[in-house]
Amino acid sequence: MSMMKAIEISEPGGPRALRLTERPVPEPGEGEILVRVKCAGVNRPDVLQRMGAYPPPKGASDIPGLEISGTVEATGPGASRFARGDAVCALVAGGGYAEFATVHETNALPVPSGFTFAEAAAIPETHFTVWHNVFQRGGLKPGETLLVHGGTSGIGTTAIQLAKAFGSTVLTTAGSAEKCAACTKLGADRAINYREEDFVEAVKEATDGRGADVILDMVGGDYITRNYRAAAMDGRIVQIAFLGGRKAEADFSLLMTKRLVHTGSTLRARDTEFKAGLAAELREKAWPLFAERRIAPVMDMIFPLREAWRAHERMEAGSHIGKIVLDVG
Repeated sequence: MSMMKAIEISEPGGPRALRLTERPVPEPGEGEILVRVKCAGVNRPDVLQRMGAYPPPKGASDIPGLEISGTVEATGPGASRFARGDAVCALVAGGGYAEFATVHETNALPVPSGFTFAEAAAIPETHFTVWHNVFQRGGLKPGETLLVHGGTSGIGTTAIQLAKAFGSTVLTTAGSAEKCAACTKLGADRAINYREEDFVEAVKEATDGRGADVILDMVGGDYITRNYRAAAMDGRIVQIAFLGGRKAEADFSLLMTKRLVHTGSTLRARDTEFKAGLAAELREKAWPLFAERRIAPVMDMIFPLREAWRAHERMEAGSHIGKIVLDVG
């Protein structure tokens, strides 16, 4: 097969800018595998890319999609970790919304035993992101308290499960009673409806005035100073997005008096070697939890590839709980 179906962005704009087209099947390069994609995860960066606000890194496919699951179709020179037919899931820098995608073998992992391809496609982006930002950058330790904003997002549901699995207390914010209930069902110790409560006061109350040791924030804007107020002494705030605005006034005296660390990161543009390190840690630390079904992606809705625009509409509406996935195969 020389051609494949794929979703391209016809021009920057709304969900209808996503158009089904045909593209040549990519060739796997040195150390790469070619994956026959079964399912692809849908993530907020895909929406930003469609809007023209988050271009793919140099050398990456212009086809959206950052995570895939499927079977190995072919291997490139020097690739030996997987054989043709192996079931894998992978983090890609682009190209996920297509029938075939290439990825370096070190950025792919075996589909956890007992998981469907749809579930497997919902694993890589959020787990790589949470592992790096909560456990590496944030340094979350057993017994510490994590505050997760957006608890029912793909990132939020992942962070709740991983933090609980490794012995932390988890507080989270969400925008409705239904979403708060979903967070507590996943294991959150306290879910705060930010439309009805001040999360700063709720965090203080839940921690006997101490505050959260690590805060994972995708809101930014006026949450920045509020995060400083909600943080414990020597707390760590990790910024992974700024849905509420990338500019804000902040009270930096709190940063100093509480000895806070405010850091942040993006994952897509990091090199293959960095992502390979994350994959290796996840294989060691998280994959046994998948095998026991102690953690699993929370699934929202699955759309056929040709209706990728509907998946983006659902994400932008903000009513989803967990992961939105495209059925490619």
